[in-house]
Amino acid sequence: MKVIRETDFKKLKKISRGKVRDIYDLGEHLLIVTTDRISAFDVVLPDPIPYKGYVLNQISAWWFGVMSDIMPHHMVSIAVEDFPEPCREYAEDLFGRAMLVKKAKPLPVECIVRGYLTGSGLKDYQRTGRVCGLELPPGLVESSRLDEPIFTPSTKAEKGHDENISFEKMVRLLGQDRAEEVRHLSLAIYRRAREVGEEKGIIIADTKFEMGEFEGRLILIDELLTPDSSRFWPKDTYRAGVSQPSFDKQYLRDYLNSLNWNKEPPGPSLPPEVIEKTSQKYLEALRILTGRTAPG
Repeated sequence: MKVIRETDFKKLKKISRGKVRDIYDLGEHLLIVTTDRISAFDVVLPDPIPYKGYVLNQISAWWFGVMSDIMPHHMVSIAVEDFPEPCREYAEDLFGRAMLVKKAKPLPVECIVRGYLTGSGLKDYQRTGRVCGLELPPGLVESSRLDEPIFTPSTKAEKGHDENISFEKMVRLLGQDRAEEVRHLSLAIYRRAREVGEEKGIIIADTKFEMGEFEGRLILIDELLTPDSSRFWPKDTYRAGVSQPSFDKQYLRDYLNSLNWNKEPPGPSLPPEVIEKTSQKYLEALRILTGRTAPG
């Protein structure tokens, strides 16, 4: 499969280029193209990861289907033959990595749900006994499973780091009813995901996703429960008290942490073995969750 770091489809109207996704306006719908770019510590690295865009797109599409009885989503199709005619010229580049979606108005918050104590949440807990202001029981350790998952929203930053916010601030942004609806749906989605993941041998430690408004209703948008937006741990080796191996890009972060890099652009080039292993981790997540493998 062709490795694609960025797209520039001359006959389509590009309106956005994010860390990973290129977005085109097709009139009634948007076309989201998931490239093989990879970011870490909010820096896009110079080397693409083979199959990454395909994996993220396929996993998101699969989860949208799994969650469709909890709430609707923005996906129309990931089949190129369903895309508008102007897209057909770019079929080879779009295959497997593009999604035709409804135009929704994104909420100004990220929905973050944590079911295990790790990452920035662990550091917060060790310092204060809380995670994003929510008090947790004493005695928890690295990778502890939380009896009840917690909802810890953040604002969305165009550049730099997102900022964790309290539920009260989210209420000020969205209104009481909408904020409570977002929290309720976010926890329901995570609980479903945690259950499905564990049945397949993957612990979903935490995740981040987005919602938008479409025709007055909340819908899921962007990506959903991918190795970029979630921590995936193998269930069969899990034990609390230690850092877990993962199917997500934590392997890449660990490599970058071993370098003398200040986490500012430009990012360092990656050695071939790191690129290959990172690609394998993404493909493994795809296979375990969906049963799909890399295209020929």
